[in-house]
This record gives sequence, structure tokens and C-alpha cells, in this order.
Amino acid sequence: MPLDENLNARIRALVADGLEVGGKAVRPRQVAEKKMFGGVCFLYRGNMFCGADAKNGLMVRVGPDQHDKALAHKHARPMDFTGKPMKGFVFVANEGTRTKAQLAKWVQMGLAFAGSLPAK
Repeated sequence: MPLDENLNARIRALVADGLEVGGKAVRPRQVAEKKMFGGVCFLYRGNMFCGADAKNGLMVRVGPDQHDKALAHKHARPMDFTGKPMKGFVFVANEGTRTKAQLAKWVQMGLAFAGSLPAK
């Protein structure tokens, strides 16, 4: 997953501006960055929720229950960079994350799933 520093910076800005999980504020110190999949992924309480890929756009961990709903969005497609789609993960093309609101929608979806998991 090649780095997309611009998208990484936009995700960092969203985190700094304030996001919520289950009605509770997510503090920037609760979000970590980790090198994964050959790029940088963002983790909440130790669980990956999104990452930025220069080739494929935004990677979002939506979870298995929201997978089909996420794929219904015209800019989303299965995350299949290994050749086998990973259930619960989607790529969102750059056209689907151009505005702050579009990006925030996807990041929040990933955070919602990560927030439903036990902390690591």
C-alpha cells in the first residue's frame, strides 16, 4: 500500500478537529498510527479503522455487518489488494473523499466499527 501523505494529513486533521464514537469524543491521543499493509493505518484503542493508499484511495474497516452497505456507495469497492477480497474492508476512490464531509463520513464509519471492538 503506497503512502498517500495528503490523505494521511487530512485524516490527522479530522482526528484533531474531533470525532465521536458512540456519542463520546475521540481524543487525538486515543488514535495511533501504525505501519501496516505497506503504508500507514490509523488505530483506535488498538484496532485499525482506516488507512490511506496512493493507488487505491482510502481503506476503511467497516466490519462484516456494514460491508455490503458500504459497497453500495458508488465510490467504494472491495479491498482486494492481495487478490482475495477481505470481508469488512473497503477501498473508497479519491472521488468519494474529495470533501471534508465525504472523508469524515467514511472515517466515522471505520471508527464506529473499531469502537465496537474490545481495546487491544
